[in-house]
Amino acid sequence: MGFPGTWMTESESMVYRVVPKCACSTIGQIMYYADNGEYFDGDIHDATGGMHKWAFEASQPRIEANVRGHESFAFTCVRNPYTRILSSFFDKICGIQRNGKRYRGNLVPMLIQRYGIEVGGPDGQDEFDQVRSFRRFLLFARDTIRWRRPMDPDIHWSAMSGHISTFIVNGGRYDHIFWTEKFDEGMQVVLDRTEQAHPVTLSDVPRFNESAGHGPKRLHPVEDYFDDLSMHLVYEIYHRDFQLFRYDAADPSNKMPTGEIDLDEVHAKLGD
Repeated sequence: MGFPGTWMTESESMVYRVVPKCACSTIGQIMYYADNGEYFDGDIHDATGGMHKWAFEASQPRIEANVRGHESFAFTCVRNPYTRILSSFFDKICGIQRNGKRYRGNLVPMLIQRYGIEVGGPDGQDEFDQVRSFRRFLLFARDTIRWRRPMDPDIHWSAMSGHISTFIVNGGRYDHIFWTEKFDEGMQVVLDRTEQAHPVTLSDVPRFNESAGHGPKRLHPVEDYFDDLSMHLVYEIYHRDFQLFRYDAADPSNKMPTGEIDLDEVHAKLGD
């Protein structure tokens, strides 16, 4: 299986396991800048040079040798499951993607037909009941994850622990896992523990939020989208994420972690 979703600087100074919807665009651009002295012009996911990605066949032997030998500082980043699934809904379901089309072609029409959701019209800008539609989307996300129906789960709403575990199961070990909610603090640890050809000053880094502007603006506080049933569904889907990465499942309004991540626990529980 190798190391899907893994990026590495060309200098092999750092290795990053991408977790969708967890500041991956910003992290990728920081890695790119550290080697190249400039940011990639466009979405870093579209970059085909300037860094190693597992998706590139030529990069795979380099990444595999590095990760199995634990030759570089390896890290990843996580996010509160409540805000992550909400962000996925507004970006991927309601939003128009950077290619000018809906995400995954017929996905949204199928959701409208089968689950009765609304997405704000053809461009995502019309008014609609965001809370009702999100809760219906949550049912769909649960169906994909629990029963793989009516499709396999998408990387943007499948559990973070699932993404993170592939790196461990196939022979990798993380040196650091940090939270998007404390991004500068967590990313500074990475920079302090690695050498960069072009040193990065985090206060100067733009936020490369590639989903911004894709979809409608969220109108309500996070907690308004989650009633008792929604919270039950979210915990059913993401219970390991809440437990391992120390988020508060009982309070959607509290996006901050409640304790420190135990790397040994993460490796033990996700390495089976």
